[in-house]
Amino acid sequence: MRGSGRLILLLLTVLVLLQLGRMAVDQAYDGPGPLPASADIYIPPGSTRQVAGLLARKKVIRTPLIFEVAAFLTSRQGPIRSGEFRFIDHGSLRSVLRTLRFAPEVEHKATIPEGLTSVQIADIINALPDATGHVAPPPEGSVLPQTYDYTYGTRRAAIIARMQTAMRTALAKAWASRAQGLPLQSPRQALILASIVQLETPLPAELPKIAGVYENRLGKGMMLQADPTVIFAVTHGRSTALTHRVDDHDLSTASPYNTYRHHGLPPGPICAPGLAAIRAVLHPADTDALFFVATGKGGHVFARTFAKQRANIARYLARTSKKASAPPTTR
Repeated sequence: MRGSGRLILLLLTVLVLLQLGRMAVDQAYDGPGPLPASADIYIPPGSTRQVAGLLARKKVIRTPLIFEVAAFLTSRQGPIRSGEFRFIDHGSLRSVLRTLRFAPEVEHKATIPEGLTSVQIADIINALPDATGHVAPPPEGSVLPQTYDYTYGTRRAAIIARMQTAMRTALAKAWASRAQGLPLQSPRQALILASIVQLETPLPAELPKIAGVYENRLGKGMMLQADPTVIFAVTHGRSTALTHRVDDHDLSTASPYNTYRHHGLPPGPICAPGLAAIRAVLHPADTDALFFVATGKGGHVFARTFAKQRANIARYLARTSKKASAPPTTR
């Protein structure tokens, strides 16, 4: 009996130790980790040991050796990947391994507003965090303004290439569904006019009507006389605004982009127009207007005759008589 009692005691001790060991393993694998707050961490290519060391230094895990053992025992689930990942606060070792194997990489945003020049766009791209390389200004009007996702280490040239592909695709689709009878002979001409229309108004609802004015002028062989083209000529494409109203000196600038001196469209776009501006020139408003003048409140009033245009300008100046500058117009 004494021998059998010792055996039972030994078995009970082993069972307790096994249970304690299992509890310790469960705690190490599923217990809360040390990371105090969620964090985005870039994991470079390397061995499991190197990854374990990095995660320990970043306080994502406590013990590198336990991470290595757990990674080995669960290796059938998939490899440990490199990339930038978001680790949750106090994430367990199980969740850390799941993140490294299955979670999507952290996405960063690159936003290009409508109406920027290629110089301004290049400045935005070159300032993007966690992207690599340097880009020169792309061809004017070649990128589609919108928000793009990218991951850590993406080449800036690749981001620009995606933006250009998006513009080519959007322009081709819009051109294929254009209205009939437009005074535009190609998608590039549509892009050029859209870049002018984009800079003429901050109001999306006005884009089709302003497009209609310019297309009426093209159809009649009139000069466009668009102030944004003068600004592009004066600044050599570095800006879409001046520190002063466009004046007679600006209007006399010798440039093929100056539509006060040259008939027809300028030789190229003057900014990156958005999809709404592109659609506006391909589906312009049905209007007989040939002129417009800013109201000073963000919008414009339109006129069919120059006499009406002059009257609209006079009303604007009467409301703003305390200001010395004249309103932007299509003359």
